Amino acid sequence: MKVAVLFSGGKDSVFALHRAIEQGRDVAVLIVLKSANPYSYMFHVPNIDLVKMQAKALKIPIIFKKTEGIKEKELKDLKAALTQAKRQYKIEGVVSGAVASDYQRYRIEAVCGDLGLRSLALLWHLDPETYMIELIKAGFKVIITAVAAEGFDEHWLGKELSMEALEELKILHQRYGIHISGEGGEFETLVIDGPIFKKKIEILDAEKIWKGDNGQYIIKKAKLSRK
Repeated sequence: MKVAVLFSGGKDSVFALHRAIEQGRDVAVLIVLKSANPYSYMFHVPNIDLVKMQAKALKIPIIFKKTEGIKEKELKDLKAALTQAKRQYKIEGVVSGAVASDYQRYRIEAVCGDLGLRSLALLWHLDPETYMIELIKAGFKVIITAVAAEGFDEHWLGKELSMEALEELKILHQRYGIHISGEGGEFETLVIDGPIFKKKIEILDAEKIWKGDNGQYIIKKAKLSRK
């Protein structure tokens, strides 16, 4: 089946892409929507422009569109991007990295249904700890680019996900109830390398912005490097 992957550059969309490739899906294109609204219900925001570099590292074409990120109206922009992908790449299905958000999954399914496309949520309801372990052991290099929950502090910004970091996340889960894989919006991520990447992303300049109880890791300069 020829598919498009809804892509943000974070761990969920990258790992969903990885699973699609493992399953033998023909990944024709990555679909990215850049939201002007930092609180978009549907789309990832931090460092979103780096998806263009990731697409080059993955050697997969990309459709990159902008959206105002207005609740519900942003779905029209998603539909337009998928319509283009269907016309240009003849896709039959759409892969998403939805893990536990009914809001996202149902809306993606509705848009796909309107276009006659199959919706494939390949990470749906994975056990959070099992998922994180599989992600780390598969060799993906994932960094945290934003945090917004009690228990997190500035040292998490730019931190790489590892087995040690997972143990820290489990402690935060026990103390504060955070979702181990960040599904509640507690943290955002960026994947800079992994087994499906032909090149890796090297971060040359970045800034930590801390606002008392939340923060972002803003990547100012990066390049592709040989692995």
